[in-house]
Amino acid sequence: MRDGQAMDRRCIDTIRTLSMDAVQQAASGHPGTPMALAPVIYTLWSRFLRFDPADPIWPNRDRFVLSNGHASMLLYAMLHLTGVKDAGGGSAVSLGDIKRFREIGSKCPGHPEYGLTCGVEMTTGPLGQGCAASVGMAIAERWLAQHFNRPDFTMFDHDVYAMCGDGDMMEGVTSEAASLAGHLMLGNLCWIYDSNRITIEGHTDLAFSDDVAARFLAYGWNVQRVGDANDTERFAQAIESFRHAHDVPLLIIVESHIGYGAPHKHDTSAAHGEPLGVEEIRLAKRSYGWPEEAKFFVPDGVREHFQTGIGQRGQQLRASWLALLGAYCSKHPDLAGQLEQMQKREPPKGWDTDVPSFAADAKGLASRDSSAKVLNAIAPYYPWLIGGSADLAPSTKTRLTFEPAGDFEAGKVDVICILGFGNTPWARS
Repeated sequence: MRDGQAMDRRCIDTIRTLSMDAVQQAASGHPGTPMALAPVIYTLWSRFLRFDPADPIWPNRDRFVLSNGHASMLLYAMLHLTGVKDAGGGSAVSLGDIKRFREIGSKCPGHPEYGLTCGVEMTTGPLGQGCAASVGMAIAERWLAQHFNRPDFTMFDHDVYAMCGDGDMMEGVTSEAASLAGHLMLGNLCWIYDSNRITIEGHTDLAFSDDVAARFLAYGWNVQRVGDANDTERFAQAIESFRHAHDVPLLIIVESHIGYGAPHKHDTSAAHGEPLGVEEIRLAKRSYGWPEEAKFFVPDGVREHFQTGIGQRGQQLRASWLALLGAYCSKHPDLAGQLEQMQKREPPKGWDTDVPSFAADAKGLASRDSSAKVLNAIAPYYPWLIGGSADLAPSTKTRLTFEPAGDFEAGKVDVICILGFGNTPWARS
């Protein structure tokens, strides 16, 4: 095994073993999916993700959403190993935090929580929620790019990745969001579907028999398969194809084995929602060639490997973007001012100048009508105001009618987007 391959394997197994140990110590949690998907998340983050651990909220970073939030240790392990910093410059997730997984007050709750842990883009847990929100993030990037990018100034061109599982694919909200993403041709969106065919009750055959690939092709997505989650090169090829063909969203179906390496719980529901047990963990570590009795063990060189990979790459990408922003502020000060207001979440000057008042009236005014008047009074001051009504605008009166308000459509982006799907493009102020 080449030195590079040996380090890759060491990093992957570190993610696996940290996850197993944390769940075991908490006496609760989900070890199986982190054990299965460690090679996938490692490859994505170490080789492709445009993300700076030193500044996890820089605006043009790629977004990563763990929709199958029960596999939260997969994300916490990455936040720790990549050295993600919190707002004060400290470690967003320390090894001590991982040891306190699922404890009250821990920065590693059972499911990722936005605002509690730096590097978590959104709260996930209810299945399908992360998938749907990732569509909003992709819409937001498309609007940001159209509104702010100018010749020689590509301020926004980031991608959105969501990791999801069989449970997500069973949820209606996932189907609705996927249909919308395909319709809008969101080529900046990639879902990574962990097809391990195991639920907490048993095999997915109990309740789910969809041909997921056919379903997504019908939605207008591209679909690729990775036959083995451990085949990092095949997964890397799929990501490369996504990065070079931003025409429609991509679903990567990854065949994995839940509880990979655990000899008695591999491919079983016993690896889904409970600790493996001390003896099974010891045997799993033996299968990895890992020190069997070591707990929360991070081998020498692993953190440094991440620092020289995603750490340096992210720092360079952010530095280049900040340099571009400096020139952009000089060339396009008005747009730069809008960017600053959005980042600081400041209301535009005079935003409430034209807000109407409504005198008491015995006959009354339907709230949908008064709401429409207020929306259209505020919106001209907010170029980034996002509105919508799920095809019910004539009834709900939520359409913005002032000039130059417009619509978000495939191949066309105007002043407004779609409320309910759009996430704020700035993670935190």
